[in-house]
Amino acid sequence: MKLSKLFPILDWLPNYKKEWLRGDLVAGTTVGIMLIPQGIAYALIAGLPPIYGLYTALIPQVIYAFLGTSRQLAVGPVAMDSLIVAAGVATLAEVGSDQFIEFAILLALIMGLLQVMFGLFRLGFIVNFLSKPVISGFTSAAAIIIGLSQLNNFLGINVGRNNKLQYLLYDAFQHIEEIHWLTFSVGITSILGMILIKKYFKKIPAALIVVILSILVVRFFNLDLLGVAIIGEIPQGLPNFKIPVFDKQILTKLFPIALTLSLIAYLEAISIAKSLEPKHTEYKVVPNQELIALGMSNFIGSFFQTYPATAGFSRTAVNEESKAKTPLSSLISALIIAFTLVFLTPVFYYLPKAVLAAIIMVAVFRLLDIKMPKKLLKFSKTDLVILIITLIVTATVGIIEGIFTGVTLSIILLIYKITFPHMAILGKVPETNFYRNKKRFNEVEIHDEILIIRFDAQLHFANTAYFKDKLESYSKLKGNELKLLILDGKSINRIDSSAIFTLIELLDYFNQKEVTMAFASLKGPVRDKIINSGFMEKANEILFFMGIQEAVDWYHTGIKQDKFYKYLKQNNKRKKNNDSVT
Repeated sequence: MKLSKLFPILDWLPNYKKEWLRGDLVAGTTVGIMLIPQGIAYALIAGLPPIYGLYTALIPQVIYAFLGTSRQLAVGPVAMDSLIVAAGVATLAEVGSDQFIEFAILLALIMGLLQVMFGLFRLGFIVNFLSKPVISGFTSAAAIIIGLSQLNNFLGINVGRNNKLQYLLYDAFQHIEEIHWLTFSVGITSILGMILIKKYFKKIPAALIVVILSILVVRFFNLDLLGVAIIGEIPQGLPNFKIPVFDKQILTKLFPIALTLSLIAYLEAISIAKSLEPKHTEYKVVPNQELIALGMSNFIGSFFQTYPATAGFSRTAVNEESKAKTPLSSLISALIIAFTLVFLTPVFYYLPKAVLAAIIMVAVFRLLDIKMPKKLLKFSKTDLVILIITLIVTATVGIIEGIFTGVTLSIILLIYKITFPHMAILGKVPETNFYRNKKRFNEVEIHDEILIIRFDAQLHFANTAYFKDKLESYSKLKGNELKLLILDGKSINRIDSSAIFTLIELLDYFNQKEVTMAFASLKGPVRDKIINSGFMEKANEILFFMGIQEAVDWYHTGIKQDKFYKYLKQNNKRKKNNDSVT
C-alpha cells in the first residue's frame, strides 16, 4: 500500500502550486476567524468551559489536514455533536464539573477509536442505515433543542439545562416574567446584525464583527454592571498533553453515546465532503479513509483536551467559497486559533453570553429542514411519517432514542418492502411487442387464456410465500380459461434455494390445473441457478424464452395443450421410475 493513501498530505504537498497559496491563505484566515466565536459558543452548548471549544477548533483540524482525503473539509466543534455530548454526559455528571469535562474528553477518545475501527474494517456503509427522512427529522429536532437551550443566555432568565422540548418550554414559560430586557436587546440586535451583514457583506465574517462590537459596547458602557452576563476569564495558552481518565464502568456507559456520535459525525462529514467532490477533479474522497482521518482527529485530540469534533457545514462552505485548494487552509486556521489561545483570550472577557446565544441560534437555523417534509408529502407519505416520528421522539424523549426509533422504523419499512414487493399483471400495448402494467396502461390487450406476471424484486426466502400466494390468486381470477402463465423475470436479479423450492411447488400446482408455466427474460445469474438446481430440466427447457413475445408466439403457433400435458405426465412418470430404480 502506498504511504500517500494512509497520509494524503504526501499526495498534495509535494505537488503544491504557488497559485493555490492565495486561496488557501484567504480561506484559512477566514475560517480561523469564524472558529473563534463558534468554538466558544459550541463549547457552551456542550456544557463545557469556552476554552475547550478553542482546543477542539485547534487540534482535530491539524490531524485531519494530514489524514483527510477532502481538501476543503473544515473540521472542529459543531452544534449537533455538542448537543449530543451535553445530553449524554449530563446523565453521568453535573454539567460544567471536572467530572463532566473528563467524560466529554473521554467520549472523544472512544468515538475516535470506533471511527478508526470502522475505517480499518471498511464499515463505512453502516451509516447508510440512517435514511434521509431520519436524518432530516433528527437534525430538525436537534436544531429546535439547541435553539431553545439558549433561551437562558438570550433572555437573561434562569432556565435549567434540558434536552427535552416539553421541559424546556415549560421552564421558559415559568420564568417568562423574569426576562432581562437589556440582555434580550443585546441578543436580538446581534441576530439582526448577523443577518444584515450576511445579506449585504457576504465576504465579511458576520459573527466575528458582532462579537467585536458587542465586546466594545459592554466594555465602554459597563453593561456587565447592569446585569448583562459575560464570558469572563478564559485561560491562556495551548492545550497540554494529558492522558484521559479511564474508568471501566464509565467507559461502558459512554459507549452508546460514542457509537451514536461516531456515526452522526461521520455522516455529517462524508455528506459535506461528497457534495464538494464533483467540483474538484484533482482528488477523490475515500469514505473509509475519511473515517480513519476523523477518528484519529478525535483520538489524538482527546490527549490534548478536545471533545468530539467533525466537519462543519458553514466553515466548509466558506473554505470552498474562498477558493481553498488544499488542507493548508486548515493548518492556517489552526495557526490563528493557536495565536488566539496564546495572546488573545483576555480580549473575550467582556463577550456577552447573549451574543454567543445569538450566534448559536443563527447557526442552527440552517439545520431546520423545512423542504424535506414538503417534498415527502408529495411522493412518500410513509417516509414523512418516519421523519415526523423521529423528530417528535428526538425532541421529547431523547437524541439517542430518536435516532434508534428512526433507524428501526426505516429497517421495518425496508423489510416490509422486501417481503411484499411490487407485482404487476402485464398486457400487450396494441400494435407493438411491448408489455406493460395493466393498471397503468388501460389500453393494453389482455388475452383470456394467457396470464403474464412481472415480479419486481429479488426472489428469496422473505418473499416467496407472498410470490406464491399472489400467483395463485391472479390465476384464480382467470378461472378455467387460463392455459398459459408467463413469469417475466427481467426484474429478478437473484434467487435463492427457497425460491427454487417455491417454483417447484408452483410448477406442480399449475400442472395439476393443466396450466403451462413459462419463463421469459431471465437474467444470466438467475438462469444459472435454475439450471444448476435442476429446475429447468424439471420444467422443460423449451418453456424458457428470451422475451415475453417469444413465449406468446410459441403458444399461438398451434402446440396443443392436451398433447403437451400428456408429454409432461409421461416425462414425470419416467423420472419417478428412474428415481425409484436408483
